[in-house]
Amino acid sequence: MKVAAIYARVSSDQQREEKTIASQTAALVEFARSEGYSVPDEWVFQDEGYSGASLVRPGLERVRDLAAGGEIQAVLALAPDRLSRKYAYQVLLIEELTRHHVEVIFIKAPHSGTPEDQLLLQFQGMIAEYERAQILERSRRGKLHRARQGEISVLSGAPYGYRYERKSDEQAAGYAVIDAEAQVVRQIYELYTVTGLSIGAVTRRLNELAIPTKKGAARWERSTVWAILRNPAYRGMACFGKTQQAVRERTNNRTLRQRGGLPARNSANHELPPDQWIQIPVPALVDPDTFALAQERLESNKKHASRRTIEPSILQGLVHCRECGYALYRTSTRSSARKISYYRCLGTDAWRYDGHAKCEQRPIRLDLLERIVWSEIVRLLEDPALIQTELNRRLETARNSSPTKRQQDNVTQDLAQVQKRMDRLLTAYQEDLLSLNELRRRMPAMRQREQRLQDELRSLSAQLVDQTAYLRLAETLTAFLERLRSHAETLNIQDRQRITRLLIKEVVVADDSITIRHSIPTAARSAGGSGGPSRPLGSSQSPHADQSYLLRPWRGGSPLRQ
Repeated sequence: MKVAAIYARVSSDQQREEKTIASQTAALVEFARSEGYSVPDEWVFQDEGYSGASLVRPGLERVRDLAAGGEIQAVLALAPDRLSRKYAYQVLLIEELTRHHVEVIFIKAPHSGTPEDQLLLQFQGMIAEYERAQILERSRRGKLHRARQGEISVLSGAPYGYRYERKSDEQAAGYAVIDAEAQVVRQIYELYTVTGLSIGAVTRRLNELAIPTKKGAARWERSTVWAILRNPAYRGMACFGKTQQAVRERTNNRTLRQRGGLPARNSANHELPPDQWIQIPVPALVDPDTFALAQERLESNKKHASRRTIEPSILQGLVHCRECGYALYRTSTRSSARKISYYRCLGTDAWRYDGHAKCEQRPIRLDLLERIVWSEIVRLLEDPALIQTELNRRLETARNSSPTKRQQDNVTQDLAQVQKRMDRLLTAYQEDLLSLNELRRRMPAMRQREQRLQDELRSLSAQLVDQTAYLRLAETLTAFLERLRSHAETLNIQDRQRITRLLIKEVVVADDSITIRHSIPTAARSAGGSGGPSRPLGSSQSPHADQSYLLRPWRGGSPLRQ
């Protein structure tokens, strides 16, 4: 009697729930009994929820190990597509098992080895591969169509702050706000955008308050907070199609080298541009202005984040070279008496570019450059009318074109329409134009929508109250500027850095001038840039090797070690 192993597979959770894998196994066990095969109970392998497009499956791996060890003489499967849905994989597996003298038998395929039967078997494999590609394409286009129709069911699940409500006869699928979690989301955005805490500091604050996560865990991670700050669902628009699967970009890092130079998968999810995302309306937890401010700060932190900086500097991440466009990094050298720090252009490092430097910009003394920029900031603070004018302009724009106010008006209109429809249903029932069963069927969905709109309206009202408090800050501007000017020379590096980043966009350095681009309009503007004055610091011509430059107080070559 031949010893055989049984292999069965289903690829989806729905098939698993419908017990189709049990029917496969039962049919294979009956076939083995009728044909005289001996199948031990421990050699009935089932791969539940594994795609036929992959060879990495625990049950299949065990079957291949048994064949390589010579412990079985046959493998029984329902059909070729249960073994694999790719024709090339089918051929690979069948040839591998044949080399180990193991016969592969499909109970829904020809059993003889004639050329005609082998051709039919190959056709079945190609058809199975075609069906899989067709299923994937239909599923993709179906999801795309539903997303464009605004159906929330195409998304994988509800993020933190929401509860996913399944589709029913009374209502469509949607997100319901969880009030306790929504308050945490608003707190995260406030700590990040208003208080100015880093993502790590926000994470520590949540852990100190012992706030549970979405899954009930007691510890938050930085990646979770980062994902909450980037999720557009919190501003009222969940997005479908944010990523696409593509070939993994090959990298030669330490982890790959330890694995032998090959990644575990050859594909990876790559983020698409935001203009290709499909937006689906959901209840908003934060106003669009707060969300936009969070995105702006996330983008800014890519350049300004302190990370492992031991000695912070005022202009860290703000200086770049006019000649080549590269950023300037901080370096230092030592004299006989002290350590001197410089800003050096990345383009001047020949070792970065195969021995050929892209720029001839010489290093600039850090202390002298920062002293000049800070004096410009102090001069700007001495003119409170300039800052008052800009603040008034922004406040007037916020009053006249507040997205939160427009959203509140839209929600109010939707709520009025829902209440009118409910009144019409009750009137129709009272006039015997509608049956009681029909009223009971239609009214719950209307009441749920009314409750959802009322919750969203209360949330927007709270946001408008916060904006009103923000508008009153203008009254204390003069007193604030007075205090800031009086302490400008005694502030530490961190405070100066924060003020600089609030008022300065960037500092552009040339051979004999610097351009300071402000975040607010100023009276004097540079001819070559927007938002700030250009201050000549030396000769209008590029200094020669035997000349001295105010930001490079030495003659001749660079004192820095190359």
